[in-house]
Order: sequence, then C-alpha cells, then structure tokens
Amino acid sequence: MLAQRVVTALVLVALLLGALLVSPLAFAALMALAFALALAEWLQLAGWRFAIALVVAVLLMGTLVGLLLLAPHLLDKLMFPLVAMGTVVWLVIAGLVVQAQRLGTVQIAPQMSSLAALVLVPAAWCALVLVLRGGVVTLLSVLVIVWLADTAAYFSGRAFGKTKLAPRISPGKTWAGVWGAMLVVVAAALLAWQLAPSVPLFSSLLLQRWGIVVAVLLLGVLVAISIVGDLFESMLKRQAGAKDSGHLLPGHGGFFDRVDAMLALLPPAALLWTLAS
Repeated sequence: MLAQRVVTALVLVALLLGALLVSPLAFAALMALAFALALAEWLQLAGWRFAIALVVAVLLMGTLVGLLLLAPHLLDKLMFPLVAMGTVVWLVIAGLVVQAQRLGTVQIAPQMSSLAALVLVPAAWCALVLVLRGGVVTLLSVLVIVWLADTAAYFSGRAFGKTKLAPRISPGKTWAGVWGAMLVVVAAALLAWQLAPSVPLFSSLLLQRWGIVVAVLLLGVLVAISIVGDLFESMLKRQAGAKDSGHLLPGHGGFFDRVDAMLALLPPAALLWTLAS
C-alpha cells in the first residue's frame, strides 16, 4: 500500500513539473483535467451516475480551458466574481462543518452538493489561473501551503494528538494536527521572507503588504480553510457511505481525495493575492 502511494505520488509530481516546464498553459490544462475528475467524483457522491458526471465535468472544465485559449477576455470577466463567490461559499461550508460536528450529522441535499461542486471546482481552477499570472513560483508557493499543512498535521497529530478535532466527521484529525500545520506554514513563510525576500512568494507578498501580524493571521485562516475542505469531503463520503471518493489513484483513492484541501484554499488565496497585488 505504501509503495503504491509513493509511486503514484511520484508520477503525479513528475506530470505536474513536466507540464510546468512545457508552459503555464499546459499546467493549467492538466489541472483542469485533474479538477474535472475530482468534480465527477464529487457529483458521484451526490448521487450522479459516474459516466454522466464525467461528461458534465469534462465539458465544464474543457469550456474554461477553451475560454483561456480562445477568449481570455471573457475568462477575465468571469474569474474574479467566481473566485469571490467560491470564497464566500467555503466560509458558509465552514459553518456547516462546525454544525455537523456539534449536532453529530448534517444532511446535505444532493441538489445542494451538486450545485456546490459545479461552482467550487471551476472557482478553484479560475483561482489557480489567476495566481499563475503572478508566475510559477507564486503559484507553487500557494500550493505548498496545502502540502506543508497536510504533512505537518499528519506528523504533529501522530506525535502529540490527543484531543480529536472533529470525531463525528473525521476521527483521525486532532487539534494538535491543526496547530502543527499552522505553526509549520507560518514558520516556513517567515523563514523564506528572511532568507529570500526578493523571491515572489505568496506568503512574502502578504508579509510585505500587510505586516507580520495580519499576514500570520491570514495564513492561519488559509490553513483552517484547507482543513475545512478536507472535513467537508469527509462529510460527503460519510453521507454517501464511501471510504474514498474514487479509485483512480492507486494507494490514494480518488482525485477528490487528493485535491479537497486545494479546492478550498485556492479561491481565498487568489482573492488575497489579487488584493495584495
């Protein structure tokens, strides 16, 4: 199982880095495909037949890529409102997650889950394209927040985790994991800012624009939102009676399993990047 996870992760990293080396457009197109597969899995959790969900997801994400290629001015008009809407929806979902933990369960209507999927996945992709305009380094520095937070939460949770974060939703997550994730992300941001202040990192932009206190708070909020994305997917899987969102990634489950936190983090990160720029 571990070998499968490692091999799959290495293949995915190689594909992403290869696409970045080819061009930002190739990377955006590859991410659109990954997000389309995640969207199809999300719709399947909401009760759609996978074949229909896949067709709808590919058509939707393919249309966005087509706009990027053929009518970028139209995409420009769409991106910021969609990113802003996505940010607001994720804040609402954060409230739902808190309520679900407090009450034990919150039933999400299939129609509402489907609508959220059809809005939030395109919003995340638009956010990715928006930040990518600041450069590959800037975008990677946003994605690193997710990767660092996930890794730090895992190890700090295993080492110090006693108090469960949301046992009614995802029994494996702990408050120690949350604080560990925030601490590592903030420490990495401050260290990078001191060692390489001229590198166009997302966190450095926040620090330069709004100062240490505000930037640290914003980074903490972004980590929290990424965790909300993970917990919300756990809610959807629990409601659907599914262990994983899919089986397309050996050792990892589905694409939705791998990008749930990213889908939540990208819109508010892109919104902050736009305001700070």
